Amino acid sequence: MRNDLAERRQERGWSQGRLAEELGVSRQTVISLEKGRFDPSLPLAFRIAAVFGCRIEDVFTP
Repeated sequence: MRNDLAERRQERGWSQGRLAEELGVSRQTVISLEKGRFDPSLPLAFRIAAVFGCRIEDVFTP
């Protein structure tokens, strides 16, 4: 699944560590998500969308 997580994070000036803190996950999880090696669980996808104030579909595309 493709995503624009890195772009959204960078627009806010956040490090991967800061995003990890916001989401309650490890920095390694954020790295894996950004590189497309890991698809988030539904609860995590909802947290990501909430952090960026958008819909899940705005961040992730199949």
